[in-house]
Amino acid sequence: MAKGGTLAQRANGKWQAKIRLDCAPAISKTFIKKSDAERFLNQTLVDIDRRVFIDHSKSDSIKFRDLFERYEKNEMLELRGKHVKPALNQLKQNFSDFTLTSLKTEHISAFRDLRAKAGKAASTIKKEINLLSKIIDLARKDWGFQLAQNPCESIKRPVEQNERDRRLQADEENRLLTSCAVSSEQLCVITTFAIETCARLSELLSLRWSDVDFEKRTARIVMSKNGESRSIPLSSRAIAVLREIPSKKNERIFSNWSAADSFSKTFKRACASAEIENLHFHDLRHEAISRLASRFQQHEMMKISGHKTPAMLSRYYHPRAEDFARRLD
Repeated sequence: MAKGGTLAQRANGKWQAKIRLDCAPAISKTFIKKSDAERFLNQTLVDIDRRVFIDHSKSDSIKFRDLFERYEKNEMLELRGKHVKPALNQLKQNFSDFTLTSLKTEHISAFRDLRAKAGKAASTIKKEINLLSKIIDLARKDWGFQLAQNPCESIKRPVEQNERDRRLQADEENRLLTSCAVSSEQLCVITTFAIETCARLSELLSLRWSDVDFEKRTARIVMSKNGESRSIPLSSRAIAVLREIPSKKNERIFSNWSAADSFSKTFKRACASAEIENLHFHDLRHEAISRLASRFQQHEMMKISGHKTPAMLSRYYHPRAEDFARRLD
C-alpha cells in the first residue's frame, strides 16, 4: 500500500480509500470496485507529491440544482436579458441531477444536439450553453468549488445564421420619423435618439432624465445588456429632440412603454404606415454604428456602442460603397 494511504472494505462491501498526510487535507472516497479505489489512491498520492492535486470532494457532492438555485437567487437580479430565465429553466430540466464533477463534455454535446433536433435556434442553444458555462465558472472562481476545467470550454457552439445588414434607404428615415410623429412624440424622439446614439432598445427604455447631462452632452447607460454601465456622447440633434418632450428628473424618459414587446408593436405599426418593409428597431443600431464609424476609431466606437470585442462591433458596421467612393474625390 502506498505510504500515507489506506484501503478498507466497508460493511456494505464497498472499498474506501483514505489519505492522511501532514501536507494535505484529509481525503476519503468510496468505490464499488477495489481496483478503482487503489487507482484513485495511488494517483492522488502522486498528484499530491507533484503538487498538482485538486481536492474535488466538495465538487463531488454539490449538484447543479443547488448551483442553479444559488445563481437565480444571487445573480439574476442584475441581468436584463429576457432569455436568461427560459435558458435557466432549460438547464434545470437537463442538468439538475448532475454533480459539478460528473458533468462531462459529452453530456453537454448531447444536450446541444437534442435542442437542435427539436428545432431550436442556434442563438437560443448558444445562450443556454453560455449560461451553463457562466454558472460553472462562478462555482469555480467565486464559490469555492474545485474543478480542473470547465467542460463547456471545448464545446462547439452552433453557428448562427441571423446576421442582418439592413440600413435605412433613400427617404426611409424621413418617412419613418414622419410616421412615428403621427403616432406619438415619444416614438419620434426615441427613434431619432436610437439613430443618433446607437443605444439598444432596452437601454433607451430604462434611461431616466437624471441620467442625461445636457451641459456635458452625455447620457449614462446605467445597466447595459452585458451588465455593465457606460456613458455615451449625445449629438446636437439628440439633445434637440430630447428637449422636445417634457422632463421629470427621476422618471424614465420614454415612459410610454413598460417593456420591449409593447414598444415593438408600436414601431411595427409606424413602419407599416410609412410603407417600410423588413425594418426592425434593432436595425437602427446597425445604422447608427455604420454612421458613427467614420468619425471615431474602433476602440472609441466600442466604448460608445458597449461591444466588448472588435468582432462583435464589426457585425454592426455596414459601410456603403458610395461612402467609400466619396472619400476618393
